[in-house]
Amino acid sequence: MSRNYCLIMAGGSGTRFWPRSRVSKPKQYLNIFGDQSLIQETVKRFSKFLPEERIYIISAKSQQDVLEEQITNLLHRNLIYEPVGKNTLPAIGLAALVIAEKDTEGILIVSPSDHLIDNEKLFKETIESAALVAGKTDGIVTIGITPKYPATGYGYVQTSEEVKLGQLIKSYSVRQFVEKPNVEVATGYLQQGGFYWNSGIFVFKVSVFLDSVKKYAPELYASLEEIKAYIGTEQFETALDKIYRDVASISIDYGILEKAQNVFLVQGDFVWNDLGSWEEVYKFSQKDKNLNALSGKVIAQETKNSFVHAQDSLVAVVGLEDVIVVQEGNTILVCKRDQAENIKQVVSEITKLELGQYL
Repeated sequence: MSRNYCLIMAGGSGTRFWPRSRVSKPKQYLNIFGDQSLIQETVKRFSKFLPEERIYIISAKSQQDVLEEQITNLLHRNLIYEPVGKNTLPAIGLAALVIAEKDTEGILIVSPSDHLIDNEKLFKETIESAALVAGKTDGIVTIGITPKYPATGYGYVQTSEEVKLGQLIKSYSVRQFVEKPNVEVATGYLQQGGFYWNSGIFVFKVSVFLDSVKKYAPELYASLEEIKAYIGTEQFETALDKIYRDVASISIDYGILEKAQNVFLVQGDFVWNDLGSWEEVYKFSQKDKNLNALSGKVIAQETKNSFVHAQDSLVAVVGLEDVIVVQEGNTILVCKRDQAENIKQVVSEITKLELGQYL
């Protein structure tokens, strides 16, 4: 029976969580809910049903210090670093090379590091069902979240016939991946049925994934083969830096999933959110009688339906509704809750103005 492995993707920059997320400490390293960071929670979640020696993390080389400060229970050789970010397909390819040296027929679970997940028993059953489907079909499996409302911030996956292989959770063949829709299209998806949110969690045999790269992304595969020759040698980091910088930046969705025929979906009904903005954090935070989510040194008077976080200083909010206020170090963010998605534009403006000390 194939062994299961986990790869946690931790290279994101997390610009939507400015000012708490910085270049040196992106979103996945923040303790958004409680005492542990999102990546620590992710590692803990998988370590409940996978041996720690089979849990890997891939991150940016620039994040090595913060990653190794927070993650001390994994083998050092299981921490893989990209010299430069190249999107999800090259990152997963690089990690698959490393894991293939140990077990080419192992089943790899690829997960983001910064999502909110609850109902861990159902999550475990869903992942194990996906691993069973991946093993029996030699296919690529994605976890599709049953949509609760017509979301416009997620990509969708359309399914076709149901697949029954003895797994606990309902599973289907995938008809197509579709881009983030507008609200009218998303409403139509929910009315039609058979559409799921794309969670970004994928499960497949290492060998099946690498064969798919060879078929659908041959230039990347050639580069991975070059890198493979240096694994375990003193020249590995130098060769990786040289070769990897020249690979094309491409997502696994666009590079493989939208082209492959052997793609399946396992239905995800556990609590899931990709925490794409402070507004999403507000929704899942504990609130007081005025529906405020407050943390740190905060005074809120005549204030309702707001999220206020004060890391280092006292913040007083008076007579406001539906706002987000985040104080961190030498920066303060104030915005309407329905404008939270636009924070990334603030980060772009700071970069444009060459105010790097605030990033």
